[in-house]
Amino acid sequence: MSQEVSYVYFVPGLAADVSIFEYIKLPEDKFVTKMLPWKIPFKEESIEDYAKRMCDDVEHKKCVLIGVSFGGIIVQEMSKYLEVEKLIIVSSVKNKFELPKRMKIARKTKVYKLLPTSLVSKIDDWEKLAFGDFAKKRAAMYQKYLSVSNKEYLDWAIEKMVCWDQEETIEGLIHIHGDKDIVFPITNIENCITVDKGTHVMIVNRARWFNKHLPEIINDNLH
Repeated sequence: MSQEVSYVYFVPGLAADVSIFEYIKLPEDKFVTKMLPWKIPFKEESIEDYAKRMCDDVEHKKCVLIGVSFGGIIVQEMSKYLEVEKLIIVSSVKNKFELPKRMKIARKTKVYKLLPTSLVSKIDDWEKLAFGDFAKKRAAMYQKYLSVSNKEYLDWAIEKMVCWDQEETIEGLIHIHGDKDIVFPITNIENCITVDKGTHVMIVNRARWFNKHLPEIINDNLH
């Protein structure tokens, strides 16, 4: 008996290229993987309207959406306009209460508006933005994957992440999180599948874990 394949759409993290998923390999007889690169937002575009535009590239009903970091927020917004079979977020947050304290402070003070995003193509400036573990030893890795340096996109994405307003967690959402995530510390996270020693970039450096466990996580309770 032939088994239907699942269509799995991946959305990368803030400023990241879809190449962050280059090591994710799911069994091709069961899964068809599609990548959704970032679009440049329109001036003052709402996160809802942006999510609708991202949905334009989703060609299959009852698909699986997987988003990393800010991409996890975007797939949650996209799921409000799609018939989704499974919604999975990685290294992300399920609601505004899981955002770390520094982002909540940034929202109140609007300090995020002062970030030098026009200089972001230089890897040193990523360390200054400091939404996470941008250590110099990883500079080459970030230079490779953080290739979306459009200022309009960065200004928009940082504001939308810091100011995300979702209060209720979406029913059925699956959250995979590393216990060494510095961007979104696990102390703020509830109800997740915990990856031991997983960092914020574990989709890249712990790809083996995902290749082993994602098929069963996706297939669990699928009809």
